[in-house]
Amino acid sequence: MPFVNIKKQYLAIGMLIFVILFFFNSKPAFQCQISTDNQVVSYLPIIYGITPTYTRLAQKADLTRLSQTLMLVKNFHWIVVEDAETKTDLVKNFLKETGLKYTHLNVKTHSSKHSTASGVEQRNLALDWLRDHLAKIEDKRGVVYFMDDDNTYALKVFDEMRKINKVGTWPVGIVGGMRVEMPVVTDGKITGFNAVWKPFRPFPIDMAGFAINATLFLEKPDAKFSRKVQSGFQESEILKYFTTKDELEPLAENCTKVYVWHTRTQKPSIINPKKLKHPPVISDAHIEV
Repeated sequence: MPFVNIKKQYLAIGMLIFVILFFFNSKPAFQCQISTDNQVVSYLPIIYGITPTYTRLAQKADLTRLSQTLMLVKNFHWIVVEDAETKTDLVKNFLKETGLKYTHLNVKTHSSKHSTASGVEQRNLALDWLRDHLAKIEDKRGVVYFMDDDNTYALKVFDEMRKINKVGTWPVGIVGGMRVEMPVVTDGKITGFNAVWKPFRPFPIDMAGFAINATLFLEKPDAKFSRKVQSGFQESEILKYFTTKDELEPLAENCTKVYVWHTRTQKPSIINPKKLKHPPVISDAHIEV
C-alpha cells in the first residue's frame, strides 16, 4: 500500500477520535441529584414523630431547627401537639410553611400533684390520633418516635429506627448528667445500662433513645403515658407495654454511636424596654419571633 494512502488512513482515524472526544467533553456531565423534598418512598416504613410543644420565646426557633432536619427525612409524618387550650397562629402558620406532612393537635396540660413530667397529655393525644389513623389505612407499617422540639437529631437515627422489629434503642448524648447515656451490649444483647440518674428505673433510657413499631399500638390499645408515675419514669411507663430489657433491639452499631443529643435551649434573657433609660423608638411588638 502506498505511503500516502497509509498517511490518509491515520489522518482520518485521528480526526474521528478528535470528533468523538470533542463530542463527549462538550456534553454536560450527568449528575445524580437527590431531592431534599419530604418524598414518599413506598418501600420505607413511615416514621411518626410525636413532638409536644408549648408557647415560649424560643419556641419558633426550636421548631425551625428541628423542621430543617425533618425536611431531609423520607416518609416522615410529624405530629405536633401544643400544650394549649386552642391552637396558636404561630404554630399553625409555621407548620403550613414547612411543606412537611404533619398533623396539628392541641391539649392543655392538667396540673397534678403526682407528677411534674411534661408532655404527658400531649403524647397521649397523639397516640389516640395514631391509633385512629392506622385503623383507617391499609399499609400500617411504621415507627413511633417521641421527639422533644429542642433536641438535636442526626439523620442516621432515622435510618436506624427503620430497622426495628418491635422496640429499638440507641445511646443519647448529653443527658442524665453524662456525656452519653447508653445501653450496654454483650454479644448483641442488652445486658445493662450506663446511667447514673435514677439507674433503678425499669428502663433507664431517655425518651429520645428508643422508637416503637407503630402496629404495636393497635395491639396494645391501653398503652399510654401516666400522671401517676414520678418524673423520669415516663419512658418506663410506655415501654412496659411492649418489651422487656432483654427484648430491646440494640441499634446504632450495637449502641456504640451517638445520633441524638438531649440539648436544651437556654431561656433567653430579654431586657424590658420599660427599664431602659433610652428605650427604642420603634416597637417590635408586631414582629413574630
